[in-house]
Amino acid sequence: MAHNLHNTLKEFDSGTGKGKFYSLPELGKALNVKIDRLPVSIRVVLESVLRNYDEKKISEEHIKQLANWKPTATRVDEIPFVVSRVVLQDFTGVPLLADIAAMRGVAKRSGKNPKAIEPLVPVDLVVDHSVQIDYYRQSDALDLNMKLEFQRNNERYQFMKWGMQAFDTFKVVPPGVGIVHQVNLEYLARGVHKKTENGETIYYPDTLVGTDSHTTMINGIGVVGWGVGGIEAEAGMLGQPVYFLTPDVVGVELKGKLREGVTATDLVLTITEMLRKEKVVGKFVEFFGEGTASLTLPDRATIGNMAPEYGATMGFFPVDEKTIGYFKGTGRTDAEISALENYLKAQQLFGIPKAGQIDYTKVVTLDLATVAPSLAGPKRPQDRIEITHVKSTFADLMSKPVNENGFAKKAADLDAEYKTADGVKLKNGDILIAAITSCTNTSNPSVLLAAGLLAKKAVEAGLTVQPHIKTSLAPGSRIVTEYLTKTGLLPYLSKLGFELAAYGCTTCIGNAGDLTPELNEAITKNDVVAAAVLSGNRNFEARIHPNIRANFLASPPLVVAYAIAGTITRDLMTEPVGKGKGGKDIYLGDIWPTSEEVNALLKFALDADAFRTNYAHLTQKGDLWSKIEGEEGQVYDWPKSTYIAEPPFFGEQFSMTPSDVIPEIKGARALGVFGDSVTTDHISPAGSIKEDSPAGKWLKANGVQKADFNSYGSRRGNHDVMMRGTFANVRIKNLMIPAKADGTRVEGGLTIHQPSGEQLPIYDAAMKYIADDTPTMIFAGEEYGTGSSRDWAAKGTQLLGVKAVVARSFERIHRSNLVGMGVLPLQFKGTDSVQSLGITGEETYDIEGLGEDIKPQQELTLVIHGKDGNTQRVPVLLRIDTPIEVDYYKHGGILPFVLRSLLAA
Repeated sequence: MAHNLHNTLKEFDSGTGKGKFYSLPELGKALNVKIDRLPVSIRVVLESVLRNYDEKKISEEHIKQLANWKPTATRVDEIPFVVSRVVLQDFTGVPLLADIAAMRGVAKRSGKNPKAIEPLVPVDLVVDHSVQIDYYRQSDALDLNMKLEFQRNNERYQFMKWGMQAFDTFKVVPPGVGIVHQVNLEYLARGVHKKTENGETIYYPDTLVGTDSHTTMINGIGVVGWGVGGIEAEAGMLGQPVYFLTPDVVGVELKGKLREGVTATDLVLTITEMLRKEKVVGKFVEFFGEGTASLTLPDRATIGNMAPEYGATMGFFPVDEKTIGYFKGTGRTDAEISALENYLKAQQLFGIPKAGQIDYTKVVTLDLATVAPSLAGPKRPQDRIEITHVKSTFADLMSKPVNENGFAKKAADLDAEYKTADGVKLKNGDILIAAITSCTNTSNPSVLLAAGLLAKKAVEAGLTVQPHIKTSLAPGSRIVTEYLTKTGLLPYLSKLGFELAAYGCTTCIGNAGDLTPELNEAITKNDVVAAAVLSGNRNFEARIHPNIRANFLASPPLVVAYAIAGTITRDLMTEPVGKGKGGKDIYLGDIWPTSEEVNALLKFALDADAFRTNYAHLTQKGDLWSKIEGEEGQVYDWPKSTYIAEPPFFGEQFSMTPSDVIPEIKGARALGVFGDSVTTDHISPAGSIKEDSPAGKWLKANGVQKADFNSYGSRRGNHDVMMRGTFANVRIKNLMIPAKADGTRVEGGLTIHQPSGEQLPIYDAAMKYIADDTPTMIFAGEEYGTGSSRDWAAKGTQLLGVKAVVARSFERIHRSNLVGMGVLPLQFKGTDSVQSLGITGEETYDIEGLGEDIKPQQELTLVIHGKDGNTQRVPVLLRIDTPIEVDYYKHGGILPFVLRSLLAA
């Protein structure tokens, strides 16, 4: 290490003895820079850059550039950010573990020590994405769902057990404990870390990246961290800095306080809508002001959680007395808490900044008193609707065209009634799924207690939920059940059908389980626009359930209220929620809990002893997890499995040196031409696997029955399944497929193979192109790749033979993941687009300007050869944004780059 830079290593009292830290105030003096004017989030990143200075990956120039951050500047410098730890959820964690296991295989074949491949920072994998809501509305639903989960995922869990014994720094939080982000808040986050270096104890902040885009929930307790693809997380685990462009920092000043009856969910939906309009994509957002200081920690975490929905890299809240109170209430040790407080005070990082104290790129102000009860939907989390307008908005959308977010139905269809084979009456707008789920809210006691109180009042008033509505309660951790039980509220939720069904990320990620066959048949036969209400953070098309087209995000108490109403077409502000005892009309105001009622119960939610007891026993002798037996040894031997397979990203003939010349792209064909807002849900396989899909056919050919298909997410460790499901979403619209007679677009993962003109599943066409040695490209509009940080959206794209994606704009994580898999992201310039250039997918394409030497964000030329013989030459921007990404691309991706680096060491 090349320290001490400017003698910034100083001493402080940790509360239990003397410790050392790399002092930002001292750095400011040495460089004559006003460090205290920098946003707090930038200062935390600067500390990591300073502490990890080694004159190789991190230079003195990197430190000076970041220390001299200015509110407004052209952002061209990249920051090499070394994180303290990495957090994984199981859907992205399993393929990441498979990649590292494959690297060990390469090391062994190369005659190197397999232990050279080892996570260099602590890695925690929380198994929370694998449980599905198969059983519901019965008292043993949790037990039955977990048994099914273990039965379906036995091979995956055996693989995780192998990883735990093979890697020294890899730990697993088993199924049934909670959602990754809530476990991270309550248990994994340390606030401040310490390590011994040259005989001295060095303290430094808790920082991380995670393989779930909602990793930003941890920003609520002052931890710098965000979601990355598994590809980037892998590099971070193996000692590579996470590289990103120096960000703008938008300050959000919160003023005033929330009105009576307004929840944290309403606040976060308002902030999401507001910041989407401010275009904060790729920026840090930092909250300050008196309104921010007044928010509880769970409310801050709820706002941080939704950063991907408002587009920011982070939604950061500095540490203050309330953070310290949360650490105490969740059972952290006195030594940890005093070290955190004393460290941050020594660094002059403690407290919520007041107006005027920090230089932000821009300041946005929100008066909390203006926030109103809201839902968001029916297709995107940023489309907020005040509760008074939900009924009218849905009525308008019924007849609006699809390109205006509508459902393209006749207005008269709103009142049409259909009957299922088992006698259920069904109308457009009827709610068929009502779920209290997802990390956004289930970490927040105020809204969960509010849901329980509303359920109590509803039951006492005689209200019920219709039996065909799929209701479920999936708390973020076992602590939630504990305080709902202590307050006597759990039985009332159960009586309305909200039985405890799982501890995990369920409905929000498409693990809602299926509807009844009768409901599915009636929906598809009559093209019914059915609805779901969930306390989640994502509601993209086909995400919640393939047959439910209108999905609304709402606070937990509103989920319960709408479940009782049974339809989204009732105005809950003016019409009764339902009829109670004696046929009496019951209104929302009759059952909505007051803030005093909620606050009176909050003391049950922060019980330090309960937290310590809960997390002291993640697993117990004789439970389902302890019975799983994993393989032994340092190198995995890849037993035959349809869940886990050796990834093909390295190959048997892996070379220690990459090619000198970047291959040209000539004579390429379009695999797909898409419009705006194509999400990673559209690209990456997610949810259930259809029997007649390429993936379904492959599973059946390999002896797997339909009942055992499980989900795409659970099979992310097998590339044969995942590549067949890439671009196979039932709602994706490939503009190469001719429109229907009524002008609407055909949905599903189809394309036109050229030059044959044959209509095929995208996977089948891709295999034909690969067999013919024909490169392929994807064309798209704005915001390509929004949504969860799904590494398989990039991995699947690469395995289908796609060499470049040309779009109007890219989502941050997906763009970097494409580079990480050796796929070129290219951006149209100016007003150029698929439409303005007349691209139909019948042309052939070349990319000019590639060679030995490419530079970040240089201009390349897209050459379009039309069927009529005409040629267009179009400038496009190379969205390889940083010098390190150039290196990744030259190596064929980040995984070969890292592997070569480790084996050469």
